[in-house]
Amino acid sequence: MSRRHHHHVYVVELSANVLDEARFRKANPDHVPGKPCVYVGMTGIDPDLRFDKHKAGIQSNRYVFAYGMRLLPSLYEIYNPMPYAAACEMEVELAIALREAGYAVWQA
Repeated sequence: MSRRHHHHVYVVELSANVLDEARFRKANPDHVPGKPCVYVGMTGIDPDLRFDKHKAGIQSNRYVFAYGMRLLPSLYEIYNPMPYAAACEMEVELAIALREAGYAVWQA
């Protein structure tokens, strides 16, 4: 693996309680009830470490900090690792694909 290919996309499962947040609900008008709520991100470090940082409040997304439960590697492992530009694109594409599949998605 080339050192420059060290970026990752990742997906965090969020508690359904995140749907109590009006801004999150508004961003997901087509959420299918019963489908997971997730956060899609990209990082230059290991996704496990990035998740730990979110939960510790270090450069954290507020929804992951408050509602993050676990990583969902089955949704992203096949894409990693990749170059930075590819990770930027894949973060958006993965969020769109999950939203189209009925997930409630936050992607910043």
